[in-house]
Amino acid sequence: MVEDAGGGRLTKKPAALLLRQGPGTPPPRPDLEPELYLKVHDPAGALQAAFRRYPSDAPAPRCELSRYVPLPAAAKWARGLTPEQSCPRSLDGTWLMVSISSPIVSLSSLLRLQSEPQPEPALITLATAVLTVLTHTPTPRIQLGQDAVLDLNFAYMPPTSEATTSLARGPPPFGLEWRRQHLGKGHLLLAATPGLGEQMPAAQEGTVAFATWDDDEPWGPWTGNGTLWLPAVQPFQEGAYLATVHLPYLQGQVTLELAVQKPPKVSLMPAPLVWAAPGEAPPELLCHISHFYPSEGLEVEWELRGGPEGSFQKAEGQRWLSALRHHSDGSVSLSAHLQPIPVTAKHHGARYACRVHHPTLPALGRSAEVTLEVAGLSGPSLEDGVGLFLSAFLLLGLIKALGWAAAYKSTWKESKEKKAQ
Repeated sequence: MVEDAGGGRLTKKPAALLLRQGPGTPPPRPDLEPELYLKVHDPAGALQAAFRRYPSDAPAPRCELSRYVPLPAAAKWARGLTPEQSCPRSLDGTWLMVSISSPIVSLSSLLRLQSEPQPEPALITLATAVLTVLTHTPTPRIQLGQDAVLDLNFAYMPPTSEATTSLARGPPPFGLEWRRQHLGKGHLLLAATPGLGEQMPAAQEGTVAFATWDDDEPWGPWTGNGTLWLPAVQPFQEGAYLATVHLPYLQGQVTLELAVQKPPKVSLMPAPLVWAAPGEAPPELLCHISHFYPSEGLEVEWELRGGPEGSFQKAEGQRWLSALRHHSDGSVSLSAHLQPIPVTAKHHGARYACRVHHPTLPALGRSAEVTLEVAGLSGPSLEDGVGLFLSAFLLLGLIKALGWAAAYKSTWKESKEKKAQ
């Protein structure tokens, strides 16, 4: 339980939510204040369903309780949800908001408490989950240029039977709001109030939301869908996405952290072979690392595989990186360079490899390699290569000479025939 202690300080007290009770009475918790030991009635089952899907080996979620006061929505487009001049008496009482966050699920739930703790064998306070908003994709990782689907579900049960009977049959009107915050700036992407006919701000960046109730039971509980579709995601769309569901005087919100990514392509030049004479250095190796995002977290390693000192070792030589090159789709590229040291006959058949590590790649990264051939040990020697080049040059000259001779002979013959006529 987190509360404002004034002066910019916060106080924290231990608390517990009993979502599903086993056989017998609630287990005693003498370490907790009775007002912070809550037995939660969950009519829509949203809280229990969220934890039923939670993997047993996953890290424990972060849970936090705080005070909540029912208020009308501040946005102008949502004023149609609260035509009354004041908050209805059915919302009187003590309210708490529970926020649960983890890489598996993120949710917020508004709890309405009974006035006094129940004197059962263990002092415990009864609470009802009225509005629950949750997502099962709290940390989406989207490939650059692909569509993003940001999951959002919500459930609502009127807090009292009086509130239920005073309303029209079926689910109440609601408002849906999606905002993005990135680098300290906030942007409204989409707002909707299905069924109210209010004039809404235009949706931004091609976003579409499935803003609807899933059922139309007369008295609830009701579940709804507010999933957001974001087409062709670009790097500037990274950040925290705040999804808010507005009901008359009640708001529930969750945060999703969207990250854009694209794994790098790796190629090595020259390929597939590099030549060097004993005692000389092979030509400079150029490793192209192209079209990846984000630019942070990239590491390049040079390896020599199958060299004289074993099957794997760090390649020696001068190395450097080029500047980043930016592409129109938001991805980046760079080149890694290696000038190897002189080689010996023992290096024949070894392979130079460029290994790249990036947050979008598996732990072993991605690599490309070329094979080193030392002249004179396998295949043609350096002298043989020079001889073959000269032979090819002489052969080409001979072919051209014969072509010129044939052309001259043909021209001379045609000229002689014309004179005879």
